[in-house]
Amino acid sequence: MRNQIVVTDGLTKRYGEQLAVDSVSLSVRAGEIYGFLGPNGAGKTTTLRMLVGLIRPTSGSASVLGRDPGDPESAHKTGVLIEGPGFYPYLSGRDNLRVMARYRGLADSHVEAALERVGLRGRGDDKFKTYSLGMKQRLGVGSALLGEPDLLILDEPTNGLDPAGMAEMRELIVDLAASGHSVLLSSHMLSEVQQICDRVGVISNGVLLVESTVAELRGASTLFVRAEPLEIALQVVRHVVGDRRAIVAANGIRVDMSADHAPALARAIVESGADLLELRSDERSLEEVFFEMTTTEKELSK
Repeated sequence: MRNQIVVTDGLTKRYGEQLAVDSVSLSVRAGEIYGFLGPNGAGKTTTLRMLVGLIRPTSGSASVLGRDPGDPESAHKTGVLIEGPGFYPYLSGRDNLRVMARYRGLADSHVEAALERVGLRGRGDDKFKTYSLGMKQRLGVGSALLGEPDLLILDEPTNGLDPAGMAEMRELIVDLAASGHSVLLSSHMLSEVQQICDRVGVISNGVLLVESTVAELRGASTLFVRAEPLEIALQVVRHVVGDRRAIVAANGIRVDMSADHAPALARAIVESGADLLELRSDERSLEEVFFEMTTTEKELSK
């Protein structure tokens, strides 16, 4: 198992009577893209702010790159973009990064490398206020990249972007991970997370519901059968696979069986005299799993 570079144990944050984060225990491994999933208000940003030392937890503990949150040594190796980029509007993108680089004691060469990395070197002399939302987000990631940190913590980096901007940001994050950066990415954009993340943690109402790989969360693939008459097809399918492995769903039959068994299932349905209209592999999306989990959590909390 790869080294764990972010670890929390019972991390909790209260604001008066409000429990914003409730005993969250998670881990991020070196070299992975970790998706921190949850609806708006679930506790994602509060958790990230505790990890970088911006706020203190009410109880519990956290370790980032082997140090306490906010420790100068770990902070030097961590790039952060939380709650959107904030820059001087009348300075250029390049000069904004120069301000940040000089504050950190970094040479201008780091600025040029960051601009190149996020595709803004050609627009580096334009004022920040003229940038599109996508460019502003990319400059924010560029600021997080100053000094080539080991860990990137990005809070909703695709927030407000159009489809093209989201695709660019997704490609950038994948490239960053491929070049050796570990990425902790908070998001409520489930399709984005499904495409790029190695593991995910799902948080709802401040509670970490699960931590797993995307593949494990989605579960094994199943088969979806649509045939007429449905009653006859259902009898045949249950005879082949067993009653508990076939249920009626969405005007068809969902079968808990891998695609390897599709030919035998198709033959049995056709031989029964039913008309086979559709037979395909059917995988749950991360979005389906997420809504199933968070809906259950809401019902339990009532």
